[in-house]
Amino acid sequence: MTASSTRAPSMLQALTPLLFLVVLLVLGIVLFADDAVYGASQIALLLASGVAALVGLRNGMRWKEIEEALVHGVSLSVGAILILLAVGALIGSWLLSGTVPTLIVYGMKLLHPSYFYPAACLICAITSLVIGSSWTTAGTMGVALVGIGQGMEMSLPMTAGAVISGAYFGDKLSPLSDTTILAPAVSGAELFSHIRNMMWTTLPALVIALVMFTVAGLGGNTAGADTASAAALSAVLESQFNPAWYLLLPMFLVFALAFLRFPAYPTIMIGALVGSVFAVMFQPDNVVALAANAELSRPLALLAGAWTALFNGFQANTGNAVVDELLSGGGMSNMLNTVWLVICAMCFGAVMERTGLLARMVRDVLSAAGSARALIVSTLVTAFGTNVVTADQYMSLVLPGKLYQSEYARRGLSPLNLSRALEDGGTITSPLVPWNTCAAFMAATLGVATLDYLPFVFFNLANFGLAFVAALVGFRILPLENGAQPPAAAAPTLPGQASGPDPVKP
Repeated sequence: MTASSTRAPSMLQALTPLLFLVVLLVLGIVLFADDAVYGASQIALLLASGVAALVGLRNGMRWKEIEEALVHGVSLSVGAILILLAVGALIGSWLLSGTVPTLIVYGMKLLHPSYFYPAACLICAITSLVIGSSWTTAGTMGVALVGIGQGMEMSLPMTAGAVISGAYFGDKLSPLSDTTILAPAVSGAELFSHIRNMMWTTLPALVIALVMFTVAGLGGNTAGADTASAAALSAVLESQFNPAWYLLLPMFLVFALAFLRFPAYPTIMIGALVGSVFAVMFQPDNVVALAANAELSRPLALLAGAWTALFNGFQANTGNAVVDELLSGGGMSNMLNTVWLVICAMCFGAVMERTGLLARMVRDVLSAAGSARALIVSTLVTAFGTNVVTADQYMSLVLPGKLYQSEYARRGLSPLNLSRALEDGGTITSPLVPWNTCAAFMAATLGVATLDYLPFVFFNLANFGLAFVAALVGFRILPLENGAQPPAAAAPTLPGQASGPDPVKP
């Protein structure tokens, strides 16, 4: 069967796997409640991938083509998987070394329940803006802030929402962020012009988020916070880990490497290994206690304990149940379920893309977008929908960017409109879809299920809402600059669509 004999899918065929997935996900939530993401979602994604594959076979594709798409889709997730495993190792070693306990002790002394949520959001916003990575921010500063919040008996979902809100503010605006670089690259826009244009929706969204977190902190959600119990918790941590400023050096090293644009995986892995060295140097008794084999000599027990923290995390045994729960976690093994979810999600996205089902859905959206405002709204919806279907943040930028770039140019619209819509609809919505790689990472790293923290990710929700309203009212719809030319290879015109540039219709 040749490629030319493959039939184009119908709209019903394109929607069938997606509807099938939604039904299975809802059924999984009904059957398994909060545990739906731990197994049920993976099965749903694989079965939906099978339905999409059947549609492709029905339209004349060969199984070999679908199999190649699966392999390619999984290969795209290898980078994310390695980062996930490295973050697991980092958390385990930083718990053992005293880095996270030191951050918790210092944080509980500096932060107060009444302004904890906005402070957590702002701290993560600044961190992510400096290093350009929401994942690194959540895996380092976010883990510490969640621990501080637990120590103060703050709302864990609200704390996670504040961390993610701040982390994605920096991820979206930092010139060091890969998504900030990728969106204008696929749109044909200039990087710093793109960043300036995004501020119209991003800065107001951050202000809204900070106000909402402040109101949450002052409006009764901190009623359970107990400063006395926080002081007692600090005392236990100080007696067990001897917090000191130099235990924060592994964290500063990770921030420095990220700022210098080192790749994420080696940066985080170096931080994990340095944390292990610090654990052996400054927490030897805790390291030896973690070694499973009690018959080992002390040098070998130190090696075994540090090694265990990397692959299996740290298990605190202080005699204080709150501290033990707070400081037990991390390790590569605790990320394996998330890795499973990422692989299954990428399989579904790869089959949907290769069989043409995703492009088929977008084509009808494009043909219905008669004005510039409708085109930008369509881009926002498509970017978010790509996050849902392909489960990958980068795909939510690349696919709509490729599909819409020539259409924006054909209509005489600046690529800055497209690049901002991609970030507003794709980058910030990725942690809101439970099976998306970003949401899976945040849930695994912060220990809060996506559906639990979703109502409190105020920045992401406000940014998407503001972008939608701005598009509907025609705010900041920019025409092509004088002298700019549409791409030579414009997209084929759809049935009923006139050729040549359309005037900008706000």
